[in-house]
Amino acid sequence: MPTKFTLSVSAMTAAATLLGSAAYAAGELNLYSSRHYDTDERLYSDFEDMTGITINRIEGNADELIARMEAEGVNSPADILLTVDTSRLERAKAAGVLQSVDSAVLEARIPGYLQDADNQWFGFSQRARIIFYDKADVAEPPMSYVALADPKYKGQVCHRSSTNVYSQTLLSAIIENHGEEAAKEWAAGFVENFAREPQGGDTDQLRGLVSGECDISISNTYYFARALRKDVSGLGDDDLGNIGWVFPSQDAEGAHMNLSGGGIAANAPNLENAVKFMEYLASDQAQQYFSAGNDEYPAVPGVGLSPSVAALGMFKPDDVDLSAVAKNVPVAQKIFNEAGWK
Repeated sequence: MPTKFTLSVSAMTAAATLLGSAAYAAGELNLYSSRHYDTDERLYSDFEDMTGITINRIEGNADELIARMEAEGVNSPADILLTVDTSRLERAKAAGVLQSVDSAVLEARIPGYLQDADNQWFGFSQRARIIFYDKADVAEPPMSYVALADPKYKGQVCHRSSTNVYSQTLLSAIIENHGEEAAKEWAAGFVENFAREPQGGDTDQLRGLVSGECDISISNTYYFARALRKDVSGLGDDDLGNIGWVFPSQDAEGAHMNLSGGGIAANAPNLENAVKFMEYLASDQAQQYFSAGNDEYPAVPGVGLSPSVAALGMFKPDDVDLSAVAKNVPVAQKIFNEAGWK
Protein backbone atom coordinates (compact mmCIF):
# COMPACT_ATOMS: atom_id res chain seq x y z
CA MET A 1 0.00 0.00 0.00
CA PRO A 2 1.17 3.58 -0.58
CA THR A 3 2.76 5.40 2.31
CA LYS A 4 0.30 8.13 3.31
CA PHE A 5 0.89 11.29 5.34
CA THR A 6 -1.80 13.87 6.18
CA LEU A 7 -0.10 16.99 7.47
CA SER A 8 -0.85 20.47 8.70
CA VAL A 9 1.19 23.38 7.39
CA SER A 10 3.32 23.38 10.54
CA ALA A 11 4.10 19.67 10.15
CA MET A 12 4.87 19.79 6.44
CA THR A 13 8.41 21.07 6.78
CA ALA A 14 9.25 18.34 9.25
CA ALA A 15 8.00 15.76 6.77
CA ALA A 16 10.72 16.77 4.31
CA THR A 17 13.21 14.89 6.47
CA LEU A 18 10.99 11.82 6.43
CA LEU A 19 10.73 11.88 2.66
CA GLY A 20 14.29 13.00 2.11
CA SER A 21 15.79 9.53 2.24
CA ALA A 22 13.30 8.35 -0.37
CA ALA A 23 13.39 11.43 -2.55
CA TYR A 24 16.14 10.22 -4.86
CA ALA A 25 15.62 6.49 -4.41
CA ALA A 26 15.14 4.31 -7.45
CA GLY A 27 11.72 2.69 -7.60
CA GLU A 28 9.91 5.40 -5.65
CA LEU A 29 7.53 8.26 -6.36
CA ASN A 30 6.72 11.18 -4.07
CA LEU A 31 3.12 12.31 -4.55
CA TYR A 32 1.64 15.53 -3.17
CA SER A 33 -2.16 15.25 -3.37
CA SER A 34 -5.16 17.32 -2.36
CA ARG A 35 -7.55 14.61 -3.56
CA HIS A 36 -9.13 13.26 -0.39
CA TYR A 37 -10.95 10.19 -1.67
CA ASP A 38 -10.36 6.81 -0.03
CA THR A 39 -11.25 5.15 -3.33
CA ASP A 40 -8.03 6.54 -4.85
CA GLU A 41 -6.12 3.95 -2.80
CA ARG A 42 -6.92 1.45 -5.56
CA LEU A 43 -5.34 3.71 -8.18
CA TYR A 44 -2.12 3.86 -6.21
CA SER A 45 -1.94 0.19 -5.23
CA ASP A 46 -2.59 -0.95 -8.81
CA PHE A 47 0.22 1.28 -10.08
CA GLU A 48 2.58 -0.11 -7.45
CA ASP A 49 1.63 -3.68 -8.35
CA MET A 50 2.12 -3.05 -12.07
CA THR A 51 5.45 -1.21 -11.85
CA GLY A 52 7.08 -2.12 -8.55
CA ILE A 53 7.34 1.63 -7.83
CA THR A 54 6.48 2.62 -4.26
CA ILE A 55 4.33 5.74 -3.81
CA ASN A 56 5.13 7.99 -0.85
CA ARG A 57 2.19 10.31 -0.38
CA ILE A 58 1.61 13.61 1.39
CA GLU A 59 -1.94 14.94 1.50
CA GLY A 60 -3.03 18.47 2.28
CA ASN A 61 -4.91 21.52 1.14
CA ALA A 62 -3.99 22.42 -2.46
CA ASP A 63 -2.80 25.92 -1.61
CA GLU A 64 -0.71 24.59 1.28
CA LEU A 65 0.93 22.00 -0.96
CA ILE A 66 1.71 24.58 -3.64
CA ALA A 67 3.17 26.92 -1.01
CA ARG A 68 5.25 24.07 0.37
CA MET A 69 6.64 23.25 -3.09
CA GLU A 70 7.55 26.92 -3.54
CA ALA A 71 9.33 27.01 -0.18
CA GLU A 72 11.21 23.76 -0.84
CA GLY A 73 12.46 25.02 -4.20
CA VAL A 74 15.13 22.87 -5.86
CA ASN A 75 15.26 20.65 -2.77
CA SER A 76 11.62 19.61 -3.00
CA PRO A 77 11.10 15.85 -2.94
CA ALA A 78 7.78 16.24 -4.78
CA ASP A 79 7.45 14.37 -8.07
CA ILE A 80 3.74 14.87 -8.75
CA LEU A 81 1.05 17.34 -7.67
CA LEU A 82 -2.54 16.08 -7.90
CA THR A 83 -5.40 18.46 -7.19
CA VAL A 84 -8.99 19.33 -7.99
CA ASP A 85 -10.10 22.26 -10.18
CA THR A 86 -8.37 24.00 -13.05
CA SER A 87 -7.84 27.20 -11.08
CA ARG A 88 -5.56 25.37 -8.66
CA LEU A 89 -3.62 23.72 -11.46
CA GLU A 90 -3.11 27.13 -13.05
CA ARG A 91 -2.09 28.51 -9.66
CA ALA A 92 0.60 25.84 -9.43
CA LYS A 93 1.81 26.67 -12.91
CA ALA A 94 1.95 30.39 -12.13
CA ALA A 95 3.92 29.63 -8.96
CA GLY A 96 6.56 27.86 -11.06
CA VAL A 97 6.27 24.53 -9.25
CA LEU A 98 5.39 22.45 -12.33
CA GLN A 99 7.32 21.54 -15.47
CA SER A 100 6.36 20.74 -19.06
CA VAL A 101 5.91 17.06 -19.85
CA ASP A 102 6.98 15.52 -23.14
CA SER A 103 4.69 12.49 -23.46
CA ALA A 104 3.17 11.18 -26.68
CA VAL A 105 0.83 9.04 -24.56
CA LEU A 106 -0.65 12.01 -22.70
CA GLU A 107 -0.87 14.09 -25.85
CA ALA A 108 -2.73 11.34 -27.67
CA ARG A 109 -5.13 10.36 -24.89
CA ILE A 110 -6.06 13.60 -23.08
CA PRO A 111 -8.14 16.02 -25.21
CA GLY A 112 -6.46 19.35 -25.88
CA TYR A 113 -9.00 21.41 -23.93
CA LEU A 114 -8.29 19.28 -20.84
CA GLN A 115 -4.57 19.98 -20.80
CA ASP A 116 -2.34 22.97 -20.35
CA ALA A 117 -1.04 24.61 -23.53
CA ASP A 118 2.51 24.19 -22.21
CA ASN A 119 1.92 20.59 -21.06
CA GLN A 120 2.44 21.55 -17.42
CA TRP A 121 -0.80 19.92 -16.26
CA PHE A 122 -3.28 17.35 -17.59
CA GLY A 123 -6.86 16.56 -16.58
CA PHE A 124 -7.60 12.95 -15.63
CA SER A 125 -11.24 13.06 -14.51
CA GLN A 126 -14.22 15.38 -14.73
CA ARG A 127 -17.44 16.24 -12.93
CA ALA A 128 -20.37 18.00 -14.59
CA ARG A 129 -21.82 20.87 -12.53
CA ILE A 130 -25.53 20.62 -13.20
CA ILE A 131 -28.96 21.72 -12.00
CA PHE A 132 -31.00 19.59 -9.60
CA TYR A 133 -34.61 20.32 -8.64
CA ASP A 134 -37.57 19.10 -6.61
CA LYS A 135 -39.84 17.41 -9.15
CA ALA A 136 -42.92 18.00 -6.98
CA ASP A 137 -42.45 21.78 -6.76
CA VAL A 138 -40.75 22.76 -10.03
CA ALA A 139 -42.79 22.10 -13.16
CA GLU A 140 -40.47 24.05 -15.45
CA PRO A 141 -36.86 23.78 -14.23
CA PRO A 142 -34.22 26.15 -15.60
CA MET A 143 -32.60 24.67 -18.68
CA SER A 144 -29.46 26.80 -18.62
CA TYR A 145 -27.16 28.48 -16.13
CA VAL A 146 -28.36 31.87 -17.34
CA ALA A 147 -31.97 30.89 -16.56
CA LEU A 148 -31.10 30.43 -12.88
CA ALA A 149 -31.19 34.23 -12.61
CA ASP A 150 -34.77 34.42 -13.95
CA PRO A 151 -37.01 36.25 -11.41
CA LYS A 152 -39.58 33.42 -11.62
CA TYR A 153 -37.21 31.34 -9.47
CA LYS A 154 -37.01 33.97 -6.71
CA GLY A 155 -36.53 32.41 -3.28
CA GLN A 156 -36.02 28.91 -4.66
CA VAL A 157 -32.30 28.44 -5.32
CA CYS A 158 -29.54 27.08 -3.05
CA HIS A 159 -25.82 27.30 -3.72
CA ARG A 160 -22.41 27.24 -2.09
CA SER A 161 -20.35 30.19 -0.94
CA SER A 162 -18.62 32.40 -3.49
CA THR A 163 -15.28 31.51 -1.90
CA ASN A 164 -15.62 27.90 -3.06
CA VAL A 165 -13.63 27.00 -6.18
CA TYR A 166 -16.65 25.32 -7.80
CA SER A 167 -18.59 28.59 -7.55
CA GLN A 168 -15.64 30.59 -8.84
CA THR A 169 -14.97 28.31 -11.79
CA LEU A 170 -18.63 28.26 -12.84
CA LEU A 171 -18.82 32.05 -12.92
CA SER A 172 -15.43 32.15 -14.66
CA ALA A 173 -16.85 29.90 -17.39
CA ILE A 174 -19.89 32.16 -17.73
CA ILE A 175 -17.51 35.11 -18.18
CA GLU A 176 -15.62 33.19 -20.88
CA ASN A 177 -18.78 32.07 -22.70
CA HIS A 178 -21.03 35.12 -22.32
CA GLY A 179 -18.85 38.08 -21.39
CA GLU A 180 -18.23 40.03 -18.21
CA GLU A 181 -21.36 42.22 -18.34
CA ALA A 182 -23.64 39.21 -18.80
CA ALA A 183 -21.86 37.53 -15.90
CA LYS A 184 -22.52 40.54 -13.65
CA GLU A 185 -26.23 40.47 -14.51
CA TRP A 186 -26.34 36.74 -13.89
CA ALA A 187 -24.70 36.94 -10.47
CA ALA A 188 -26.99 39.77 -9.37
CA GLY A 189 -30.09 37.87 -10.50
CA PHE A 190 -28.88 34.64 -8.90
CA VAL A 191 -28.43 36.36 -5.54
CA GLU A 192 -32.00 37.64 -5.76
CA ASN A 193 -33.19 34.05 -6.17
CA PHE A 194 -31.44 32.62 -3.09
CA ALA A 195 -33.64 30.54 -0.84
CA ARG A 196 -31.05 30.83 1.96
CA GLU A 197 -27.62 32.26 2.56
CA PRO A 198 -24.90 30.33 0.65
CA GLN A 199 -23.66 27.50 2.84
CA GLY A 200 -22.40 23.93 2.96
CA GLY A 201 -20.98 21.62 0.33
CA ASP A 202 -22.57 20.08 -2.73
CA THR A 203 -24.20 17.26 -0.76
CA ASP A 204 -25.81 19.92 1.44
CA GLN A 205 -27.34 21.54 -1.64
CA LEU A 206 -28.98 18.22 -2.49
CA ARG A 207 -30.13 17.79 1.10
CA GLY A 208 -31.70 21.25 0.84
CA LEU A 209 -34.02 19.87 -1.84
CA VAL A 210 -35.00 17.00 0.44
CA SER A 211 -35.62 19.25 3.47
CA GLY A 212 -37.67 21.72 1.42
CA GLU A 213 -35.32 24.64 2.10
CA CYS A 214 -34.94 25.08 -1.63
CA ASP A 215 -36.48 23.82 -4.85
CA ILE A 216 -33.46 24.20 -7.12
CA SER A 217 -29.75 23.69 -6.48
CA ILE A 218 -26.46 23.14 -8.28
CA SER A 219 -24.10 20.28 -7.55
CA ASN A 220 -21.35 18.31 -9.18
CA THR A 221 -22.69 15.08 -10.61
CA TYR A 222 -20.48 12.77 -8.58
CA TYR A 223 -22.20 13.72 -5.32
CA PHE A 224 -25.56 12.58 -6.69
CA ALA A 225 -24.14 9.53 -8.47
CA ARG A 226 -22.46 8.49 -5.23
CA ALA A 227 -25.84 8.56 -3.46
CA LEU A 228 -27.24 6.34 -6.21
CA ARG A 229 -24.42 3.85 -5.63
CA LYS A 230 -24.23 3.75 -1.83
CA ASP A 231 -25.83 5.14 1.33
CA VAL A 232 -25.38 8.87 1.89
CA SER A 233 -26.91 10.43 4.99
CA GLY A 234 -30.00 12.49 4.17
CA LEU A 235 -30.23 11.18 0.61
CA GLY A 236 -32.19 7.93 0.77
CA ASP A 237 -33.69 6.12 -2.21
CA ASP A 238 -37.09 7.78 -1.72
CA ASP A 239 -35.43 11.19 -1.49
CA LEU A 240 -33.46 10.65 -4.69
CA GLY A 241 -36.61 9.59 -6.51
CA ASN A 242 -38.06 13.07 -5.93
CA ILE A 243 -35.04 14.86 -7.38
CA GLY A 244 -34.81 15.64 -11.08
CA TRP A 245 -31.78 16.98 -12.93
CA VAL A 246 -30.94 19.07 -15.95
CA PHE A 247 -27.69 19.11 -17.90
CA PRO A 248 -27.71 22.86 -18.61
CA SER A 249 -27.21 24.78 -21.82
CA GLN A 250 -27.48 21.80 -24.15
CA ASP A 251 -28.50 24.07 -27.04
CA ALA A 252 -25.56 26.39 -26.34
CA GLU A 253 -22.14 25.86 -24.72
CA GLY A 254 -23.07 22.69 -22.84
CA ALA A 255 -22.70 21.60 -19.21
CA HIS A 256 -19.88 23.15 -17.20
CA MET A 257 -17.18 20.63 -16.25
CA ASN A 258 -14.88 20.67 -13.23
CA LEU A 259 -11.53 19.02 -13.66
CA SER A 260 -9.28 16.92 -11.46
CA GLY A 261 -5.73 16.64 -12.72
CA GLY A 262 -2.07 16.85 -12.05
CA GLY A 263 1.38 17.82 -13.17
CA ILE A 264 5.00 16.87 -12.65
CA ALA A 265 6.88 18.92 -10.08
CA ALA A 266 9.44 21.37 -11.44
CA ASN A 267 12.27 19.71 -9.50
CA ALA A 268 11.00 16.11 -9.55
CA PRO A 269 13.85 13.85 -8.39
CA ASN A 270 12.15 10.75 -9.84
CA LEU A 271 11.21 12.19 -13.22
CA GLU A 272 10.98 8.91 -15.13
CA ASN A 273 8.68 7.42 -12.50
CA ALA A 274 6.58 10.59 -12.50
CA VAL A 275 6.01 10.33 -16.27
CA LYS A 276 5.06 6.66 -15.86
CA PHE A 277 2.49 7.59 -13.20
CA MET A 278 0.96 10.37 -15.29
CA GLU A 279 0.68 8.03 -18.28
CA TYR A 280 -0.84 5.36 -16.04
CA LEU A 281 -3.56 7.82 -14.93
CA ALA A 282 -4.47 8.21 -18.61
CA SER A 283 -4.73 4.44 -19.15
CA ASP A 284 -8.08 2.72 -19.66
CA GLN A 285 -7.65 0.88 -16.37
CA ALA A 286 -7.17 4.03 -14.30
CA GLN A 287 -9.74 6.01 -16.24
CA GLN A 288 -12.38 3.36 -15.63
CA TYR A 289 -11.58 3.44 -11.95
CA PHE A 290 -12.07 7.20 -11.72
CA SER A 291 -15.66 6.46 -12.78
CA ALA A 292 -16.21 3.20 -10.87
CA GLY A 293 -14.41 4.28 -7.70
CA ASN A 294 -15.37 7.94 -7.39
CA ASP A 295 -18.34 8.44 -9.75
CA GLU A 296 -16.42 10.81 -12.02
CA TYR A 297 -16.34 11.13 -15.81
CA PRO A 298 -13.12 9.92 -17.44
CA ALA A 299 -11.05 12.50 -19.28
CA VAL A 300 -10.17 10.03 -22.04
CA PRO A 301 -12.95 9.73 -24.66
CA GLY A 302 -14.58 6.35 -25.12
CA VAL A 303 -13.86 4.94 -21.66
CA GLY A 304 -16.88 3.20 -20.14
CA LEU A 305 -18.86 4.70 -17.27
CA SER A 306 -19.90 3.09 -14.02
CA PRO A 307 -23.67 2.33 -13.75
CA SER A 308 -24.23 5.14 -11.24
CA VAL A 309 -22.67 7.71 -13.58
CA ALA A 310 -24.28 6.29 -16.72
CA ALA A 311 -27.69 6.53 -15.00
CA LEU A 312 -27.52 10.31 -15.28
CA GLY A 313 -27.70 10.08 -19.07
CA MET A 314 -25.81 11.44 -22.04
CA PHE A 315 -25.11 15.13 -22.41
CA LYS A 316 -23.09 17.76 -24.23
CA PRO A 317 -20.16 19.03 -22.11
CA ASP A 318 -18.77 22.54 -22.39
CA ASP A 319 -15.40 22.22 -24.14
CA VAL A 320 -14.31 25.77 -23.33
CA ASP A 321 -10.55 26.15 -22.80
CA LEU A 322 -10.17 25.54 -19.08
CA SER A 323 -6.90 27.48 -18.90
CA ALA A 324 -8.80 30.56 -20.10
CA VAL A 325 -11.55 29.88 -17.55
CA ALA A 326 -9.02 29.70 -14.71
CA LYS A 327 -7.60 33.09 -15.63
CA ASN A 328 -11.07 34.64 -15.06
CA VAL A 329 -11.22 33.67 -11.37
CA PRO A 330 -10.08 37.08 -9.98
CA VAL A 331 -12.74 38.84 -12.07
CA ALA A 332 -15.32 36.29 -10.95
CA GLN A 333 -14.56 36.92 -7.28
CA LYS A 334 -14.90 40.67 -7.81
CA ILE A 335 -18.31 40.13 -9.43
CA PHE A 336 -19.40 37.91 -6.54
CA ASN A 337 -18.42 40.62 -4.05
CA GLU A 338 -20.27 43.33 -5.98
CA ALA A 339 -23.39 41.14 -6.21
CA GLY A 340 -23.38 40.45 -2.48
CA TRP A 341 -22.84 36.72 -2.96
CA LYS A 342 -21.24 35.71 0.33
